Amino acid sequence: MDSLSSPNRRSLLKGAAAAALATSLPVAGSASAAPAAPSAPVGSRLTLPSGLQTGDVTSRSAVLWSRASGEGRLHAVLHALDSQGERIIGNGRGRGKDNGRNGHPITLRGPWATAETDFTARVSAKGLPDGTTFETEVYFEDENGRRSEVGAGRFSTAPGKRSDGAQTFVWTADTAGQGYGINPDVGGMFGYETMRSFSPDFFLHAGDTIYADGPITESLEEPDGAVWRNLVTEEVAKVAETLREFRGRHSYNLMDENIRAMYAEVPVIATWDDHETTNNWWAGEVLTDEQYTVRDVNTLAARGRRAWQEYQPIAEVRALSPGSGFEPERIYRLIERGPDLDVFVLDMRTHKGENTNGLEQQATPILGEEQLQWLLKGLRRSQATWKVILADLPLGIVVPDGAGQESISNAENGAPLGRELELARLLSGIKTQKTKNIVFLTGDVHYCAAHHYSPERAAFTDFDPFWEFVAGPINAGSFGPNEMDGTFGPQVDFQKAGPALGSPRDGAGQFFGRVQIAPQGDEFTVELIDANGDVQYTRTLIPQH
Repeated sequence: MDSLSSPNRRSLLKGAAAAALATSLPVAGSASAAPAAPSAPVGSRLTLPSGLQTGDVTSRSAVLWSRASGEGRLHAVLHALDSQGERIIGNGRGRGKDNGRNGHPITLRGPWATAETDFTARVSAKGLPDGTTFETEVYFEDENGRRSEVGAGRFSTAPGKRSDGAQTFVWTADTAGQGYGINPDVGGMFGYETMRSFSPDFFLHAGDTIYADGPITESLEEPDGAVWRNLVTEEVAKVAETLREFRGRHSYNLMDENIRAMYAEVPVIATWDDHETTNNWWAGEVLTDEQYTVRDVNTLAARGRRAWQEYQPIAEVRALSPGSGFEPERIYRLIERGPDLDVFVLDMRTHKGENTNGLEQQATPILGEEQLQWLLKGLRRSQATWKVILADLPLGIVVPDGAGQESISNAENGAPLGRELELARLLSGIKTQKTKNIVFLTGDVHYCAAHHYSPERAAFTDFDPFWEFVAGPINAGSFGPNEMDGTFGPQVDFQKAGPALGSPRDGAGQFFGRVQIAPQGDEFTVELIDANGDVQYTRTLIPQH
């Protein structure tokens, strides 16, 4: 095990981050924060109660997002920086051209933020120069032209064809689960500050961005008897059923100073999983959980999906089309990150079938046919050295759901059945079209692991060997490790889990992954790291040609 010194260890955070939380968050009572819904007094200056984000950043484009305290039009200003981090100053010629190359700011005017979108808004910046760092200013203007407070951030576009292509990124999953919310005593969600301290070029969130089904109370007892103390809001005190409550889950997480600091300077690429709606859900399910008065999962999922997309800086075309700016969008998408990396973001929830025992002779859906064909086509066309597939569910880990299976696997080691048949088609198709250098990154199971899949160990053999890396949770209860299903021949190269339902308090059972892509894509190095910054595992992959 390697140990990595990091400036964000919990001993530093307890003082600095807890103080920041205490001074920046409105508190009523011993552990209750003000309601999440913004309501700016008449005549007051608008604020940015949820900070700002950039997302889905490619070599030529980015999405900028923020939320206002009342009605206002989103504006953004982008200043290109030189290699020393200083603003490039223009010479007066070519003003408004070249999208920042000559040192002239790029100004963007986005849509109005209204109650219809919980006062969130986003705007797309296109035609940007590759490999360029931008300093951003984000603000809103009210109906009288009065400017809000200004949020400051930065992001870098992905490398271009003329660069060496080197970049680094982090990924994780599982934020605010099992009742573990924002705890000022431990410095808030300090795993995010640890990730930020590694200066990644972007961040992948593999799902469970919120836990809409897990009430967050002022305090709860940890397995060892310690008391965890949460900041709470009205919206997170019960399971989310109304659109307001789903929105309140997202705005709650953005109250955390660690998340806000990271999102201001590290672009986000996210997908969703089950807890954005409710645990282990599938379309058409009717809940029996007595916590819910709304039992129809389709109704809950529609509200959860809308809140999720309102709060994500997602670049799907339909989401940025004329209209509200939040038209129904396709979550699965390709994010191009230069000549050596393409990121394929999957949606393994929207088309997922019922959680049966998984032993059906016919294929049952997990991706759905449209998404399956999109993925195969995209992988075939990709010219990038490395193709990362961000999956919200792991491939071979057994995840029971009562008498059924939440996972792709069915806990049987034989030939593919049920959902496994769809995965078999994907893996076989990848082999047939001779796509190389595919790596799956995922979360969901609340522990970290490295799995190598190979046909010589498998019941199904029509595929090429590949790696899957698992990370998370980042601020939730710890679980695992789980059993593996042998259908696709997984070998556990590494796994580490915290204690059952262990809290994030000491950071030792909370995990994220870091990937470093060497110049020209010559190496793909994966590290699994705990929330204190200590490296638990390292594996370097060499590309096949």
